[in-house]
Amino acid sequence: MLGDYDALRVAAAIIEQDGLVLVCRRNLDRDFGGKWEFPGGKIEPGESPSQALVREIREELGVTVSVTGTFTTDDTVVGGLAIRLFCLRAELLGSRPESSTDHDAIRWVQYERLPDLDWAEADLPAVRLLSLRRIRS
Repeated sequence: MLGDYDALRVAAAIIEQDGLVLVCRRNLDRDFGGKWEFPGGKIEPGESPSQALVREIREELGVTVSVTGTFTTDDTVVGGLAIRLFCLRAELLGSRPESSTDHDAIRWVQYERLPDLDWAEADLPAVRLLSLRRIRS
C-alpha cells in the first residue's frame, strides 16, 4: 500500500496477439524517457480505468481497443511519485498501431523476452507475472 502518498492513477494495456505482447518505449523528452512500458496513461477524474485506457490508446496509438478484464493492480513509488498502475487486458478492434505520440518505438515481444527490456519501474510487477506465466505454460 502507498501509505501517506497520494497515488497517480494510470491505466495500461496488456494487448496480446499471435503469442506476442505489445510494448512501447517512452520518448526521451518524457518522464521515464527511454523506458519500456505497456501503453496507456493517466486516469482523469471521473473516469474508470477501462474508460481511461480506451481513450489513452486512441489518443497515443490511434487505434481502438476493447477492455476484456483486469490483469494486475500494483502500487509503486518512484522518486517520491506514487503510481497505482491498473494493467488491463485489451484486444485490438482493428489494425495494429504503427506509431505513437508518446513513444519512439513500438514492438510486439515474446513473453520470455519481456524481462530483457529496460522497463519503467511501475510496469515490472506485470512484466514478471506475464513472463513467468508463459514460461510455466
